Amino acid sequence: MITPATSPSRPARPALAVARNSRVLVLAALLVVCSASALIVSRIVVDDRMVVSVGSIKDVTALFKRLDYSRDNWSAPKPGVPRLLLSEISPSLGAALADSITVDQKKSVFLMFMAPLGLVANEHILKDRERLLELRNLARLSSDEQSWLADLAVRYRVSDDTDAPVTDDVLDALVDRVDALPLSLILAQGAEESGWGTSRFATEGNALFGQWTWGRDGITPGEQRSSLGDYKIAAFDTPLDSVEAYLLNVNSHNAYSALRDLRSKARESGDLPSGTNLAAGLSSYSERGEGYVESLRSIIRTNDLRPMDGAGLREDNPTIIVKISEDRSISR
Repeated sequence: MITPATSPSRPARPALAVARNSRVLVLAALLVVCSASALIVSRIVVDDRMVVSVGSIKDVTALFKRLDYSRDNWSAPKPGVPRLLLSEISPSLGAALADSITVDQKKSVFLMFMAPLGLVANEHILKDRERLLELRNLARLSSDEQSWLADLAVRYRVSDDTDAPVTDDVLDALVDRVDALPLSLILAQGAEESGWGTSRFATEGNALFGQWTWGRDGITPGEQRSSLGDYKIAAFDTPLDSVEAYLLNVNSHNAYSALRDLRSKARESGDLPSGTNLAAGLSSYSERGEGYVESLRSIIRTNDLRPMDGAGLREDNPTIIVKISEDRSISR
């Protein structure tokens, strides 16, 4: 687990720890024998999770087809987005995305793997939000309920002490912070920050959002700027860990309070928070400022991601862990 330190001189990229270590790497099994043209499946399901191995882009395409998962139907209420969790962004996958396929194919594979990660991470947040709203309306709280709220307040940087009282102000601040982000924005930032899954930070450390860390293990940038200290790019055990760390960062750091204000106003108006609108609150994420915001909006617009803000996960299918085949590099 990485517990990065933040720096007051660099508010744009404070990396926050998320420790869901290898939660997705369960020893369930859906054994898939990969060939150049198809997937031959032998199933063993444990705890509603399966493992699928892929050894080529054709295997990935065949898996999507088998699940009736395409960018033609991924934003529709039915069938919804399958619970596909990529176990790692390996160098061979990054190389395949960079060199072996067309730009449109690269974008589609990246986005279709990213969408379930974003939705699952949002689902975890919304479960916490649901409990938070329930407890907020109670006249009395048990000691366990108070403890849970105090821990949540520390995690979301509302408090720095788990023994501090949970006041109405703390609860109000938590309601503002413990909330999902629009999927279109998650997809656009993941694409922008990881080079559509091909960057060295993505392939070496599952780092999809370029979060900085000081004084901890991480990946040293090739052109590290000494004036900013011994910073690194935080590495993660899985891509899901990276997505969850990014969401916690945006939901808790003061640099992104404007984004949270826009989200709260949308909710108060009964509107679905929009990635295009909330992008305005991310000018501090990059030194490019407003140029960065416009890049995110351009990715959302040109890749038709706005409908994804209303997308949801399939309710009736198990979680599928997608692993890169270890016996050969992934290829076209």
